[in-house]
Amino acid sequence: MKRVMAFGEILLRLKPQNHERFFQSKDMECTFGGSEANVVAALSGFGQPGGFVTAVPDNAIGSAAISELRKYNVDTSFIIKMNGRLGIYFLETGAGQRPSNVIYDREGSCIARADNSVYDWKHAFEDAGWFHISGITPALSETTYKAVMASLKAAKEAGLTVSFDINLRRKLWKYGRTAEDVIKEMMPYVDVLISNEEHIRLCLGISVPGYDTSTEGLPDEYFEKLSEKVKQAYPALSVVALTRRRTYTTDINDFSALLYDAKNTFCISRTYHIENIVDRIGGGDAFSAGLIYGLLHYSESKDALEFAAATACLKHTIPGDIALLSREEVESLVQSSASSRFLR
Repeated sequence: MKRVMAFGEILLRLKPQNHERFFQSKDMECTFGGSEANVVAALSGFGQPGGFVTAVPDNAIGSAAISELRKYNVDTSFIIKMNGRLGIYFLETGAGQRPSNVIYDREGSCIARADNSVYDWKHAFEDAGWFHISGITPALSETTYKAVMASLKAAKEAGLTVSFDINLRRKLWKYGRTAEDVIKEMMPYVDVLISNEEHIRLCLGISVPGYDTSTEGLPDEYFEKLSEKVKQAYPALSVVALTRRRTYTTDINDFSALLYDAKNTFCISRTYHIENIVDRIGGGDAFSAGLIYGLLHYSESKDALEFAAATACLKHTIPGDIALLSREEVESLVQSSASSRFLR
């Protein structure tokens, strides 16, 4: 079974307990996370081997981040250690009508400073069949942008399938390049695009006339037409997968997803009504992990999509960034046999 490789930043996550405001009390929960790291860690739980490329500080904090990934059987042999700092993000979990809030403290982190020359892409992509990246990574710095473009070119030269989650983070784009320009430059190297309607519209400039995109209730036909337009604009794409979320309160969401595959078949997942959300952070990464696993292991696109949507749904019940799930747990939900009863 070939590995899934990913490139991105692993961060220290600091969060007040429960639903407290920042520094309401003296206690902060310390965990690790980061979009691409979340994906390969979740894949490992499904039995899919994966590896992670990044740069971390050559100190106890960097070692702890590496140990966290090793705990999930992620191959960390391609992680670079260097002088510097680990990026941090602060999370304040909202409740009811109060939204969650994220504050980044990651400027000048190791990965933002690491020149592409420190990465051995040829070695990293040996025995790999898939490469995953998100739009967060090239947002970090000019240096990281250049490494991202080098990684994409190396992945295609090695014959890997490339998945890309647009994952727009406006707060991060500060060094001069725009998200729109960089993401459009990345798109010709992408086989599987993962996004939502808003990020397609904002970053690729693609929408379908005649629909009100300011609402959350866009019909299924809009997503099908949007996917068609994206594939027409970028012929190298084989799959366009779009997540759809309806937010009632911070604690209550509906989640579903849609997929347009290489055979031009359009499919729609089951809609999950999620109440009492424990932790929404990492839900999109869980979807990406589920989709990658599904596309690698199921023959039907619909089955892959349902596995991805169920993975994302279950992540909302798990504290921390990573979807700590087994394949059997996800398949149980897909098959509607999962329940809240004790498993004895």
